[in-house]
Amino acid sequence: MYVSMKGMLKRANEGNYAVMAINCFNIETARAVINAAQSLRAPIIINIVQEHMVNHCDSNLIAPIVKKLAQRASVEVALNFDHGEEIGLLKKALVDGYSSVMVDASRYNLEGNIRMTREIVEFAQQFDASVEGEIGCMGASEGDNYTDDDMKTNPDEALRFAKETGIDALAISFGSSHGNYPEGYVPEFDFERLKEIKEKTKMPLVLHGGSGSGDENIKKCVEFGINKINVGCDFMNANVDSIKKHLKKDPDINYWVMMHQVEIDSQELVKKYIHLSGSEGKSL
Repeated sequence: MYVSMKGMLKRANEGNYAVMAINCFNIETARAVINAAQSLRAPIIINIVQEHMVNHCDSNLIAPIVKKLAQRASVEVALNFDHGEEIGLLKKALVDGYSSVMVDASRYNLEGNIRMTREIVEFAQQFDASVEGEIGCMGASEGDNYTDDDMKTNPDEALRFAKETGIDALAISFGSSHGNYPEGYVPEFDFERLKEIKEKTKMPLVLHGGSGSGDENIKKCVEFGINKINVGCDFMNANVDSIKKHLKKDPDINYWVMMHQVEIDSQELVKKYIHLSGSEGKSL
């Protein structure tokens, strides 16, 4: 079932669980994620980040592929343009068939962020597509530029942003960062900030940078109001680990055979996160 994020996140908000959004970039990664969700009867979101869409699979190419895979599945599947920073690309993704877009205008001041996000919300209405916005900024583990307190979401600004943009989901910053954390490092989350934002907005909230956050942090995020969890690095790492395993076992392995096995192996990571998010069995 090819759908927007609206219904699945509305039910997640009401039922106090989260839907997984996994970063993909081709048919193999998207199919692995959808098959993992299918096996657990969970709704799922396929995230395509802007860099991958621009440099690897443009929206006119990937949207029909994911839509066809979704139509073959019996669980809800949404295709979301993750961290769209350019109005032209965001609108093109919607025209090309994406069922959702995430507007990343966090580099602007609050007024500029509201203005750009609202423009995309109004444009998306003609496609009945969902829109996610972001308030606050996310750091990155590369260069140790982690998210600090000044970058975290202001609860009052979050409420204003949600009201004035009309978004369907709100991405907030409360301690996670993008990228791979050093081995053994677990980020510290500001759960009091999360709870305050949830209490004020009462809307579906999104955790970006879910990879490496730790099982307990993920569970607490869901408990306190996160309804969409983005995971990219952990899934990509699972694919790489599978490739290494099969090449070590058989350096002369057929490429097609290896890719097929990687697709199967990487599903286990997705299933783990579906369990942590509480979305197992939650698809219509």
